[in-house]
Amino acid sequence: REAPTARSGSAGAPAEGIRAKGPRSSLREQMPGLRPGPPSRTHSGRLPDPFPHPNPRNALHVGSVMCPAGCSHVNGFKVDNWKQNLRVIYQCFVWSGTAETRRRKAKSCICHMCGAHLNRLHSCLYCVFFGCFSKKHIHEHAKNKRHNLAIDLLYGGIYCFACQDYIYDKDMEQIAKEEQRKAWKLQGGCSVLASLAVILKCLSFCCPDCLELLRHNPKRRKITTNCTIGLRGLINLGNTCFMNCIVQALTHTPLLRDFFLSDRHKCEMQSNSCLVCEMSQLFQEFYSGHRSPHIPFRLLHLVWTHARHLAGYEQQDAHEFLIAALDVLHRHCDDNGKKANNPNHCNCIIDQIFTGGLQSDVTCQVCHGVSTTIDPFWDISLDLPGSSTPFWPLSPGGDSGVVNGEGHLTGSTTLTDCLRRFTRPEHLGSSAKIKCGGCHSYQESTKQLTMKKLPIVACFHLKRFEHSAKLRRKITTYVSFPLELDMTPFMASSKESRVNGQYQQSVDVLNNDNKYSLFAVVNHQGTLESGHYTSFIRQHKDQWFKCDDAIITKASIKDVLDSEG
Repeated sequence: REAPTARSGSAGAPAEGIRAKGPRSSLREQMPGLRPGPPSRTHSGRLPDPFPHPNPRNALHVGSVMCPAGCSHVNGFKVDNWKQNLRVIYQCFVWSGTAETRRRKAKSCICHMCGAHLNRLHSCLYCVFFGCFSKKHIHEHAKNKRHNLAIDLLYGGIYCFACQDYIYDKDMEQIAKEEQRKAWKLQGGCSVLASLAVILKCLSFCCPDCLELLRHNPKRRKITTNCTIGLRGLINLGNTCFMNCIVQALTHTPLLRDFFLSDRHKCEMQSNSCLVCEMSQLFQEFYSGHRSPHIPFRLLHLVWTHARHLAGYEQQDAHEFLIAALDVLHRHCDDNGKKANNPNHCNCIIDQIFTGGLQSDVTCQVCHGVSTTIDPFWDISLDLPGSSTPFWPLSPGGDSGVVNGEGHLTGSTTLTDCLRRFTRPEHLGSSAKIKCGGCHSYQESTKQLTMKKLPIVACFHLKRFEHSAKLRRKITTYVSFPLELDMTPFMASSKESRVNGQYQQSVDVLNNDNKYSLFAVVNHQGTLESGHYTSFIRQHKDQWFKCDDAIITKASIKDVLDSEG
C-alpha cells in the first residue's frame, strides 16, 4: 500500500543540451527595459543561503505562497515594460512551450560565472544574468549589483535576496499561470511527455552527458491510460515464483520506480556485486517497452550471494525474500552513503519509502508507570484466526474466525480486525515480569503496540504459515481488505480505549494523511509443502493485472479483493 503523495513525477520532453559559446543571451538583449551589460565577475561576499538544498519536495511551485504579506522590493521592479519582460522570461526560459524556445533555452541557460547548465539556475530580473543558486553565483551578483529579484528557471518562483525568501505577488503569479497554461497547450496537454516543466525537474540531477544523449535521441513516447509500459513477465528459474511476485510489487512501487528511472543511484561499489545497480537495470528492462518475459538470472545470483539462506532451488517464502531484498538494498545504499553502521538514522531510498516507527508501551500494573520504546520496521506481520494464538470478536456481529476463543478456523476476518488485535493491550503474565523503573521491582505489566511513524509504503504480512514443535500448517482464513485503508486508529497519537469489548475513538477526527491506497497484493496458492505465488499489481489509477511468472493477464478489482492475500 502507498500513502497518497505528490512526490511521483512523470517524464516529459527534455531541453536539448546545447551549450552556448558566449555567456550572454542574445534573446534577452531584445527585451525592452533590460540592460544587457556584461555579467559581474566579482566573487566577494556571500549572502546567507535560505534554501541550501535543492530538494524537489521543498521546491516552490507556481501558486505557492511563501510570503503572504508580500514584498516591498517588488515595487522597484514594476516599472516601464515589466509585465512584457516577465512574460518573455517565462515563455523562453521557464515554461518553453515550443521546440524552438527549448533549443534557445538550452543554448542560453548557463551560469555566467561557471558555465554550468544545472546547479539550480536563476535569472536576474533587472539585467541579463544567469547564475547558480546552489553555488551562490546568483547571490554574489545580487549583492554586487543590488539586484534583489531573480526567477527560478526550474520552477518559476520569484526570489528576493533582500527578504532572503521566495515571495508572492498576485500580479506576477497571474502572469506565471497564464504562461504555464499557454505552454501546456502548445505541448498538447500535460499527458504528453513533451512537458518541459516536468522534465526539467528530472534534469536537476542529470549530467551534461545525459543532456547530450537526450539531444541526439529526440524520439519521445506518449503515455496514455491504456499504456502497458511497465508490464512484463518474469521467467521462473526453478521455484523462483516467490522472487518474481515480490519483484513485480517493487517495480510497480511509484516512488521506487521514479527513483530508479531518474538514475538517482550513483554507485561507489563494484556494480557487478551491487543489488541496487541490478535493480536499476531491472527497472530499465521493465519500462523499456519490451513485451517478452525477462529472465532475472543476475538478480537471483546476487540474492543468493548476499542472502545465502535463500540460495538454492527449493521453495522459499515470499515474505522472507522481501525482507532480505530490502535489507540488501538498504545495506548497499548505505555502503555508497557511508552510513552502514547507523541504521536508525539512514536516509537511503529504501528507508525513506518503507521504514516506519513502531511504539511499544509497557505499563506496570502496580504504579501504572509506562516505559516506551520505538523501533523501526519495514513490514507489519499480523496473526490470523486459526493460529495457536486465541482470538476474540472485536466488532458486534463480526465473525472472529474462532470458536470459544480456542483459535480453530471457522470463517473469515478483516485486515482492520487484524490490525486491532495487533494494537490492543496484551497482559504479559506472571511468568514475564519486567523490572519497573517506578517501583524498582519486578511487576506484572501490559504491553501495547501502536504506530509512532507511518512509512510512505506500508507492507502487511499475513502470517499464514504456522510452525511449531508439533504442527506445521497453512492457515487458510479468508481476510478481506479494502482498496483504501485509514491507519489513524492504530497511531500512537489516536489514544484509542477499549470499553466493554469495543474500541472507542477519541475526539480526534480521522486524518487523511494516514490513508493508504492498495497497489499490490501477493497471494499463495496451495499447501505449506507445495504451493505457488502470484501477484496483483495496479497500473495507472484503477487498472489491475495478475502476474503469474511469465504470464500477465488483465484482472478486475473484484478478482483482487476476492483473493486470499
